[in-house]
Amino acid sequence: MDKILRIDLGAPGGPKAAVEPVGEYAGLGGRGLTSFIVAKEVDPLCHPLSAANKLVIAPGLLTGSSASTSGRLSVGCKSPLTGGIKESNAGGQAAQALARLGYLAVILEGRPAGDDLWKILIDKGGVRFEKANGLRMLGNYDAVAALRKEHGDKVAYMTIGQAGEMRLGAASIACTDRELRPTRHCGRGGVGAVMGSKQVKAIVIDEAGTTLRGPKDPVKFKAAVKVFNEGLQKHAVTGQGLPAFGTNVLTNVLNEAGAYPTFNFQQGRFDGAAKISGEAQAELEVKRGGLATHACHRGCIIQCSGIFNDAEGNYVTKQPEYETVWSHGGNCGIDDLDVIAQLDRMDDDIGLDTIEMGVTIGVAMEAGVIPFGDKAGALRLLGEVGQGTPLGRILGSGAGITGKVFGVERVPVVKNQALPAYDPRGVQGIGVTYATTPQGADHTAGYAIATNILKVGGFVDPLQTEGQVELSRNLQIATAAVDSTGMCLFIAFAVLDQPETFQALVDLLNSFYGLSLTGDDVAALGKKILSAERDFNARAGFTAADDRLPRFFEQEPLAPHHVTFNVKPQELDQVFNWQ
Repeated sequence: MDKILRIDLGAPGGPKAAVEPVGEYAGLGGRGLTSFIVAKEVDPLCHPLSAANKLVIAPGLLTGSSASTSGRLSVGCKSPLTGGIKESNAGGQAAQALARLGYLAVILEGRPAGDDLWKILIDKGGVRFEKANGLRMLGNYDAVAALRKEHGDKVAYMTIGQAGEMRLGAASIACTDRELRPTRHCGRGGVGAVMGSKQVKAIVIDEAGTTLRGPKDPVKFKAAVKVFNEGLQKHAVTGQGLPAFGTNVLTNVLNEAGAYPTFNFQQGRFDGAAKISGEAQAELEVKRGGLATHACHRGCIIQCSGIFNDAEGNYVTKQPEYETVWSHGGNCGIDDLDVIAQLDRMDDDIGLDTIEMGVTIGVAMEAGVIPFGDKAGALRLLGEVGQGTPLGRILGSGAGITGKVFGVERVPVVKNQALPAYDPRGVQGIGVTYATTPQGADHTAGYAIATNILKVGGFVDPLQTEGQVELSRNLQIATAAVDSTGMCLFIAFAVLDQPETFQALVDLLNSFYGLSLTGDDVAALGKKILSAERDFNARAGFTAADDRLPRFFEQEPLAPHHVTFNVKPQELDQVFNWQ
């Protein structure tokens, strides 16, 4: 990847594209690149939906190569949900197609003068723009179906649904999977609203005529691929648990640990957990002719996804992931996999972050809008978001806004972004990550569950405060670097437990680019990225007070352990102490 594609949506006479060399952004990819471009080029005080914001789309450093699980896509901007810097990450085919076309990044700038919707077509011959008003207010499934009729089945699509067009804070960007279904989402932080503010409905990426990206040292690269793949396949999580039961394998694990947030974070166990567990889900998928093991993009050997069919064997959605099953399930008191799958399908179609929407509906349930466990009510509320009703627009703006509108005190957000599926009282390390990551509450920013619960990379007692700051700090540094490679975050399980697999990852980068990086260099990259993100947030007005959990986590003991979040503010302020 040797070029950056800049697209000025507000250019006189219509959108214009320009290709430029990588320049000062050399050596960066994925999250590292999106965060550095946003930090350097976007005014931190701008309105996130204004022409001044930019949407940066970047594959990772190893994306488009033969390295396994390296097809992740990063999308960055100033978040309309958090007001700070954002990187949102997805699988699917888009990242690999962009990488093979040679693009290190695509930057959407400005905003069209009129009200036309646009689609951007990128292929080996260059970039074209066409009006897309016929796709207005279509869900992602119908939009992709219409695009396929015109552009075929051998391309990758990125689209927004109704939520993105309405510029709602929970709006996502859909990336098509191997079956050209819009099921892989850059979900967090409202990135879909920023794409909607640019009036871009779809990006069509055609990699025809391209080949795999080649390494500088093919012999060493092939050897590193072999060691890396073997490491993933022999690890219990990436080689057994995730392929067999998907990410939802965690439901029983977290429920047993007493850290499964239930009824809007009121308790740590859900009586119906076994009914919606990964084991129950996989059994149901296979019984109905779906798939319990499936890769969301070419070349992934973990294959933690799946296909969920209805009772008649008809496709409904991709396998709902752990976070989705929790947010729409246990968090809302719903223990019906079919209802959860319908909600997942609706989120993907409307273009919404499943975590944000599940937590939002949980807050609405606590407010008495509908009761906990109301399956039909949950479906109705989500439908209102797609319809753009006044209530739907409130809900589609996220849990924070919904809590304020309905006067709810227990609103589980940090930097206005909803907490994911691990209660920070039951897993103190993930609470540190939620509080301090520049991204807003985000489990993937520093996945302390690995060490606190799964005992990967050692063990730190999840109910104690000792060691949690150091654990979160090290994981946030490592994650920022991994997010730059295009690798799926799940490689971290093998990397943390197997020194040879970590070395293989470093060897992949070195042999691909002709470098001589060490583990210390990888850590330095992670620190550099986090420092840039924190600097942007500081200039946007964030202070240490924003690196805190809601007070109810410190005041309300969580059953069954009857523990509160006890990491002190002064300790949280030490997470980024290398600065």
